[in-house]
Amino acid sequence: MLGIVGGMLVGLLLLGLFHPRTGAQTLDWKPTRSVETEIQNEIDDLDQMLEAANARRRRRGEPELTEEGLRASVGADLAETIKRREDHLAELEVVQMLDAKNARRRAKGLPEVSVEEYRARIAGERPPARRDHTDPPAQA
Repeated sequence: MLGIVGGMLVGLLLLGLFHPRTGAQTLDWKPTRSVETEIQNEIDDLDQMLEAANARRRRRGEPELTEEGLRASVGADLAETIKRREDHLAELEVVQMLDAKNARRRAKGLPEVSVEEYRARIAGERPPARRDHTDPPAQA
């Protein structure tokens, strides 16, 4: 029984693989809309949305939006978002590096480094003076 079902399954697979026509040709399937129609619909949608937004802006007495102005605004917003993301990732990297450094310092029995001190070391500046008991006494 299992051999008959398996043989039928293999036969159907071979029939599908070696049939001269594709499945779309066999079903006479055609897409409902062409790519050109989809692109034109998107353009029309954007034009309608821009016109509706401008109608509201005219009622409020604000200047109308143009496609170029809208693209510039979106570009500026995107640039600001990218800059904020880069700043956040840089801050996150410093915090992660400082955590690793302080873990090594704790293991050695050394005091932890503050964020300000670590930033100063990264920037090549002289770190701020520490005001705790671990500072060596000043020599006069």
